[in-house]
Amino acid sequence: MTRLLEHRKLSPLDLAQRTGVGAQEVRTFLNGATPNPLLLRQLASTVDLHAADLLVIAGLPVPDELAPRDAAAGGLAATLVGHTIRLPASHRHQLRQAVRALPQETRTQPVPPLPRREQYPPGPGGLILRMLRNRNLDWIGSAKCLALLTPHYLAASTLGMIGHGRKELTPDLLVSFATMLAVPADDLAALTGIAIPRGQTPINAAGADAARLIWDIRRLTVDQMQQILDEAASMLAAQEAPQDRA
Repeated sequence: MTRLLEHRKLSPLDLAQRTGVGAQEVRTFLNGATPNPLLLRQLASTVDLHAADLLVIAGLPVPDELAPRDAAAGGLAATLVGHTIRLPASHRHQLRQAVRALPQETRTQPVPPLPRREQYPPGPGGLILRMLRNRNLDWIGSAKCLALLTPHYLAASTLGMIGHGRKELTPDLLVSFATMLAVPADDLAALTGIAIPRGQTPINAAGADAARLIWDIRRLTVDQMQQILDEAASMLAAQEAPQDRA
C-alpha cells in the first residue's frame, strides 16, 4: 500500500484528509499493523480499489457480505467472457446493464471455506490468485479467462504454482493479470513490487468491458448467471444471423 500511495503521489496525510480517517491510524496501518477492516472499507474508494480487494491486499479475510454470492456461478464466467468479447460495444453495455438490474439474492448459506490448495503464502502470486478468487474464479476459470483476454495460455496447475510461489510471476504475466482484474497494470506493479516495462499495449475495448463484467457477475447466483448467459447467446445469434443468410 505504501508503494501504491507513492505511485499515486499521495502521502498518508493526503489519504487521511480525503477519507476523514485519523492520520495516525493510516500511518500505523502503513507501518505494518493489522488494520481495522472498517478502515480499509473507508480507504477503498479513495485509492480506487474494491473493498474486498483491499482486504485481500492487507492479508485479511473477506467477509461473507463482500464475497462472491454463489461459488457455482463462477464456472460459467469464462463462457460469458467468450460471448462478451464477440459482441459490439452497444450489446456489451446492454449486457452489463442487465446484470446490474438483477436483484441481489439473499445468501442462504455461509461462503464455503477455500480448499487447501487455494490457501497461499504471502507473496505477489498469492495476492493475484486471491484477487481472482474475489472475482469467483478458481484456477480453471482463471486459466480460461486469461486465455480469452490475454496472450497467455497457462494450465490451471501453473496458476496454482504461481499462487504458491513455485513459478515466477513475470512482468508480462502481471500485465495480463491486471487486464483480467480490471486494475491498472502500474497499480498492480506497485502493489506487488514487480516492475513492468513502459509502453505496455493497452487491452482492447471489448476485453476491458469483459474484465469489468467479471467483477459485476460475482454478485449473481448460478441461475442468474445462466439467465445472463442465455441473453448473451441470443445477442450473438441475432448478430450472426444476417451473415448466415448472406
